[in-house]
Amino acid sequence: MNKKITYRDMVFEIVKRIPAGKVATYGQISKMIPGCTARMVGYALASLPAESGVPWQRVINSKGKISPHGAGFGSALQHNLLESEGVIFKGDQTIDFNEYGWIEN
Repeated sequence: MNKKITYRDMVFEIVKRIPAGKVATYGQISKMIPGCTARMVGYALASLPAESGVPWQRVINSKGKISPHGAGFGSALQHNLLESEGVIFKGDQTIDFNEYGWIEN
């Protein structure tokens, strides 16, 4: 029996392709999946089990910021993970897409 590939599966596979030190937006990911929205990408990533291996921290909002989640705990973790990959936040806590934005080849 073939397992049906869901939009969540597609989100996870795309996010796995984002290299360390780079970021993509929810909207950018959604445009790669027919019928998907940025919000759906967020829901998919929020449903990830711990230790999934999917680098969820590399997906941020279109303003270049970390979207609040997990009562702030998840946001702080995401910030720390991105910094550990070499991503530098500007003074307003945004990330420069020109320097850190992911463009798939």
